[in-house]
Amino acid sequence: MDLFSFNAASAASFLLTLMRVSLVLFMLPFYGGEYIPMQVKAALCLVLSAALWPHLAFPGELFPAHPAGLILMLLGEGLLGLTLGLCVYFIFAAIQTGGEIIGFQMGFTMVTLADPSSGAQVSISSHLLYTVSLIIFLALDGHLYLLRALADSFLLIPPGGMTPRPALTVDILALSGGMFSLAVKIAAPAIVALFTAELALAIMGRAAPQMNLLTMGFPIKIAVGFFFMGILFTIMAQRMEDLILDLGPMFDRLMNTAR
Repeated sequence: MDLFSFNAASAASFLLTLMRVSLVLFMLPFYGGEYIPMQVKAALCLVLSAALWPHLAFPGELFPAHPAGLILMLLGEGLLGLTLGLCVYFIFAAIQTGGEIIGFQMGFTMVTLADPSSGAQVSISSHLLYTVSLIIFLALDGHLYLLRALADSFLLIPPGGMTPRPALTVDILALSGGMFSLAVKIAAPAIVALFTAELALAIMGRAAPQMNLLTMGFPIKIAVGFFFMGILFTIMAQRMEDLILDLGPMFDRLMNTAR
């Protein structure tokens, strides 16, 4: 396909490719983050569209002639991007939830900061785990798996062909349920250690009531929490590697279910 051939069919084909790339890419983690300027996102979409168009282009005849058909196609493309994005967002949400649980046990509930990716107020421990997990995700080429899923969608899903089928809803609900179990698995070592530290402080309080355990307890719990969070980084890296390797089959299963 000639990139510089501006006939109607080629222009419609390029617009379909640009529509798929822009709507899906903006809903994926890292690529759709608010900390990335809109100019950079727009340039990335144009570059990816130009790279994919000669090889994975949709036929220009699929471009709808009526505005209502265009709206339905945009909704289908948005559903595709939302579905693929949720699969990965559930992983990072589980890590953030585990960090929130650890922060609550450490006494960091009153210490919050603004998450630049979402603008929400999160605890320090949650933001630390999220930042480390994002670095691990990029180091293990997780962002390339997202681009591969985007390229595979051209072969599996026609323009606007994503439909909310019941089987797809069941799969999304199962992934959301797994988010909470993953959060507990991530936070479990630190929770057990902090509970043991609180139990030891309680025994010390009964043995020596004159000790001011309130002022002693906070630094001890913070030190124990950060120590086990450091150990948790290795466990989280192994868990993240397994999750990234499962992204490809999971994306294929969801797209085959929804088409």
